[in-house]
Amino acid sequence: MIVRDFSNTSSFQNILISGKNLSHKFDYTLFENIDIDLHEGEVVSILGVSGSGKSTLLHILSSLLKPMSGKVLYSNHSLYDLKSSQQTALRRKEIGIIFQSHYLFKGFSVKENLEISSLISKKNIDADLLKKLKIEQTLHQNISDLSGGQQQRVSIARVLTKKPRVIFADEPTGNLDNQTAREVMSEMINYIKSVRGTMLVVTHDKNIASMSDTVYQLKDKKLTKVHEYY
Repeated sequence: MIVRDFSNTSSFQNILISGKNLSHKFDYTLFENIDIDLHEGEVVSILGVSGSGKSTLLHILSSLLKPMSGKVLYSNHSLYDLKSSQQTALRRKEIGIIFQSHYLFKGFSVKENLEISSLISKKNIDADLLKKLKIEQTLHQNISDLSGGQQQRVSIARVLTKKPRVIFADEPTGNLDNQTAREVMSEMINYIKSVRGTMLVVTHDKNIASMSDTVYQLKDKKLTKVHEYY
């Protein structure tokens, strides 16, 4: 299967987020001296096996984890030089993070989970979005009563309700069947294109990655651009 690679920077506008010489380790070195740019209107996927560091890289770029070395620039401002209150404001207003573990409020209904996002962002819940994600019939159900796939779609809806300009998604379709996964990914891509934002997806699913504009692979501590695979 051929991966679409539109990574020529002339295809996109300004750089929204830039990682420079990023390195990180825990018990062992995950990656070192990584450079990556995320442009307006660009959807980027990072492929990698479990333990390769792709989720850690997402956390670093999304303001959740300071790198051991290197820097992250958000709209030309050094992200980790900002005050914690400024970082929090970015996460509330401009950055949406879709976690692999969802982190939904289990004692709340679907509607209540979405209302929390709506209140924080001061944005209305989009009924059309709920229909596209096929969760409009679950609004009054308790989160704990939903399947893993339904919870994943609620998690995605919660982020899109904020209407962020930047989305970071960690295995956003991991609990979905192939058709639903592609439909959900298409919806997220359409949203990012409409707001001229950017989205970074980390995944092990090559079919999902192939829907992106640019695909990288994180392997052997290095981030390499992928042009095709079979």
